[in-house]
This record gives sequence, structure tokens and C-alpha cells, in this order.
Amino acid sequence: MEWLAKYWWIILILLAGMLISGIKELRRVDVKRYLKDKPELPPHRDNNAKWDEDDNWPKKK
Repeated sequence: MEWLAKYWWIILILLAGMLISGIKELRRVDVKRYLKDKPELPPHRDNNAKWDEDDNWPKKK
């Protein structure tokens, strides 16, 4: 752990570089183009509907 006390500034520079790189990449994302070209989601299958037919709970009056 002595090396960490000596070279903490190198770790700080690496983390700052990663942060700056991530911000640059996020600025390149065009949200409007992504939303325009995003694929349609497939229809949702409701698997609970078939289980409702096998319901053997007593009916409430």
C-alpha cells in the first residue's frame, strides 16, 4: 500500500482521463436521430391470460 501513497496522483490522472473521455463520447450521441431510427418493440405476450382459465379458486359471492 506504500505505492498507493507515493503514486496517488497517477491514479487521479487516469480517473480524470476516463471521465473526460466518457463525456466526449456522450456528447457525440445524437438523441433525436436515435429516437427517430429506433426499432419498434415487438408486441407484448401476456402469458397470465392462459393461467386465468385454470383458476380453481372459489368464486366470491
